[in-house]
Amino acid sequence: MRIAITQRVEQIAGHGERRDCLDQRWAPMMEALGVYLVPVPNGLASPGAWLERQNVSGLILSGGNDLSHLPNATNISVERDRTETTLLSIAHAERLPVLAVCRGMQMLNHFLGGSMAPIEGHAGCVHRVSSLEADEYFSQYTEVNSFHNWGIAPGGLAKSLNARIRAGDGSIEAAVHEQLPWTAIMWHPERPSGNGDHDARLIRHLFSIKDKQCA
Repeated sequence: MRIAITQRVEQIAGHGERRDCLDQRWAPMMEALGVYLVPVPNGLASPGAWLERQNVSGLILSGGNDLSHLPNATNISVERDRTETTLLSIAHAERLPVLAVCRGMQMLNHFLGGSMAPIEGHAGCVHRVSSLEADEYFSQYTEVNSFHNWGIAPGGLAKSLNARIRAGDGSIEAAVHEQLPWTAIMWHPERPSGNGDHDARLIRHLFSIKDKQCA
């Protein structure tokens, strides 16, 4: 299975370059699930035409970069915002599965008409979470890693998204689309945590990946 994954943009001052970047931990994690990732370049003239040539079965919106429309945003990438908006439009039309991670969840929520708010105590830590209803894929999470300064308050969640997990301060940590195969999470499955098995189960379910142990 091939899945497209978006990349963060970093300005490398010493070389005068803007680089597309992706955490190397994504590749072995997804390869173990039988998925080969196709990194999405930022700055393409036609991201939609590029995506159509890749023959992918889904899309991952990775973390990194603030959304450029947010007040006092830092490390922004207008070209990445434009690329991801185009890809989400195609995923919406074609009902492609989407996993939105951290900034990806923020982008997905914004794309669907939701809003973000500054948040404290969620950057560079592990914190407790609770599921909002009994669910085979979310109820097992009790704590998650956290690397964001913008969160989603219950009132800021897009109307087409249903909250699944929240943090102690009430901010939404996971949500699913009410009609499309879209899942959004604020934690990073590619980074160290105690949720490896839970994340793998969630990803296999979203992208309809057969569990190798059951093959």
